[in-house]
Amino acid sequence: MTQAGDGLGPAFVTGGGGFAGSHLVTLLRERGLDVAAPPHAELDLLDGDAVARAVAAAAPGSVFHLAALASVERSWEAPREVLRENLAMTVNVLEAVRSAAPAAAVLVAGSGEVYGPPAQLPVAEDAPLAPQNPYAVSKAACDLLAGQYADGRGLRVVRTRAFNHAGPGQSDDYVVGTLTRQVAQAELAGHAEVVLRTGNVEARRDFTDVRDVVRAYVAAAELAPGVYNVCSGDAVAVRMLIELLSEVAEVEVRHEIDPERLRPNDVPEVRGSAERLRGLTGWAPQIELEDTISAALAGWRERLRT
Repeated sequence: MTQAGDGLGPAFVTGGGGFAGSHLVTLLRERGLDVAAPPHAELDLLDGDAVARAVAAAAPGSVFHLAALASVERSWEAPREVLRENLAMTVNVLEAVRSAAPAAAVLVAGSGEVYGPPAQLPVAEDAPLAPQNPYAVSKAACDLLAGQYADGRGLRVVRTRAFNHAGPGQSDDYVVGTLTRQVAQAELAGHAEVVLRTGNVEARRDFTDVRDVVRAYVAAAELAPGVYNVCSGDAVAVRMLIELLSEVAEVEVRHEIDPERLRPNDVPEVRGSAERLRGLTGWAPQIELEDTISAALAGWRERLRT
């Protein structure tokens, strides 16, 4: 019996050293695929000629483009850089595939941020794009560009739009990453308690474990060109994340609202629909949220102790 991904090797992965990318590389190798995931120090994705040479040398059966400047906060501070580099990296990868590996399956990893505030829930792939920050604008542009390479160039390009994902190895730029890092730091310091300061804890978001997300990428890569949401379909309040974290922490966890972190226009709830991907591949999240929180905390414990 074969499993998703068996027909995708060898694989070429950009962003393989990042949060989701490292989990993807691990998964692909566990499934017996040869993987080329050159680090940024060895391959500058802003250099189109270098990307073309790297793709030609790898002769991939599949290309997973995950590399991006992915911080929403940074995008507000440096919008030109984020817009320019995310789009340039994407066009360089697509052009390299077109010239050197036109038969390869290509997955361009996008973001549920491109939808903006949802007009209705759950958010499906036919919802209009209404990005509300420079990062989301950059991902919407990359998404449209990838679609044009499928429609106008005939490449096998799949576009995924992943909602919030979390798990071991995530940076503290994101809510699960920052909450688990603060707890791990308090534990390491020998404190009896930790006070987590957050913004609106009633905001509800759609979280999926990163290990489930990369399984979705592998499954989606074998599909016909199109757009596929990657999400759980459930919305969880930040308050619930804190409660789950308090159950596995080795210190007492208290919580306080930081008025400076409250956003006046915070969207109350965001959740997506992954029924299109589920119907075509059978993919569904397998890892429970409490296990995601535990793994994220364990990851920070290990990182802070080394």
